[in-house]
Amino acid sequence: MEHKDIAINGDSAIALAWKQFDPDVCAAYPITPQTIIVERFSDYVADGEVNTEFICTESEHSALTACIAAASAGARTVTATASVGLGHMWEMLGIAAGLRVPLTMAVSNRALSAPINIHCDHGDAMASRDTGWLMIFAENVQEAYDNAIIAPKIAEHKDVQLPMMTCLDGFILTHAIERMTPIDTHDVKEFVGEYEPIHPLLDWKNPVTHGVMDGHDYYYEHRYQMKEAMDAALKVAEDVLKDFAKLTDRRYSLVEEYRCNDAEYIAVCLGSTFGTMKVTVDKLRDEGKKVGVMMPRLYRPLPSALIAKALDGKKGVAVLDKFMSPGSYGPLFEDVVASSLSLDKMPKMYSYIYGLGGRDAKVSDLRTVFTDMIENKAKKVNYLGVKL
Repeated sequence: MEHKDIAINGDSAIALAWKQFDPDVCAAYPITPQTIIVERFSDYVADGEVNTEFICTESEHSALTACIAAASAGARTVTATASVGLGHMWEMLGIAAGLRVPLTMAVSNRALSAPINIHCDHGDAMASRDTGWLMIFAENVQEAYDNAIIAPKIAEHKDVQLPMMTCLDGFILTHAIERMTPIDTHDVKEFVGEYEPIHPLLDWKNPVTHGVMDGHDYYYEHRYQMKEAMDAALKVAEDVLKDFAKLTDRRYSLVEEYRCNDAEYIAVCLGSTFGTMKVTVDKLRDEGKKVGVMMPRLYRPLPSALIAKALDGKKGVAVLDKFMSPGSYGPLFEDVVASSLSLDKMPKMYSYIYGLGGRDAKVSDLRTVFTDMIENKAKKVNYLGVKL
């Protein structure tokens, strides 16, 4: 059973999702544009609407440390951050993944400093992509809410046991009020289920040790086990999305495709840009251009086989990174190119850097991505909207 539609911003939608499945622990520190999440959730705690233990810490590093301790003890745990807040957590990101604690963290994507900037790009998520966390992106507020409910179901699976980030574009989704259909709280609790921790520290009848020194005899093997867990997460995530569709009739895929089947040219992007790109594609289709757009909803683990399948037989592919890796290509571009190596014939690949620090990317801007490819004007690396 679903509620009637409501008007809500993305941050508040995530707090609502947390309220509905009622985690055991939330440790957090505020930072724009994430602050609304933990502010709103702290209201639910103060009002007695959840049983969560809320820990106000003195820093983001301490917040994630507390979350790791809580999850290791056997508590379902959530947190949230953004930008340099995620940077402050850097040491603990790898520890959370390496200790295999399946906590979930909402990341309100915001540019990294310097110069200081509070607006959206994907610098924070991309700087963290190789730390061993699962990562999922949202196109809109509805998806940000849904992802917050889906995430613990994937992360806590016995074959996965890895932490997970749910990413939503700062301000574009965190603060924008959109129409959203929430799920009945009883159904959310039933879908997420009771948390059944594996090897918790407080299970004194089955004592275990966490976080010990791991020398050359075993470190490699333990890291390889994380790789196996990531592989397993692809199938687990697919199954969880199918179960979620049965509950809500909202059907999500690991790789979302829009008008890609007969397209000759495809753009690949993440987050809210996917929605703007859909409008761009529709307008170009009206002009007779065979174009489409694709978004890897699940970014870690990367659904490489599905990406390659979607790009097979295309003439050109433009990959849009809302992040710049100085001295190299954009990370999403590298991932898409690597995924396409299995194809007998790779399409022409073009990198587009765009939207840094919240620079607007309108339909009129994004259509040039396609027209450049069609008219053979695209360079190997392109900087969309930069003022030169």
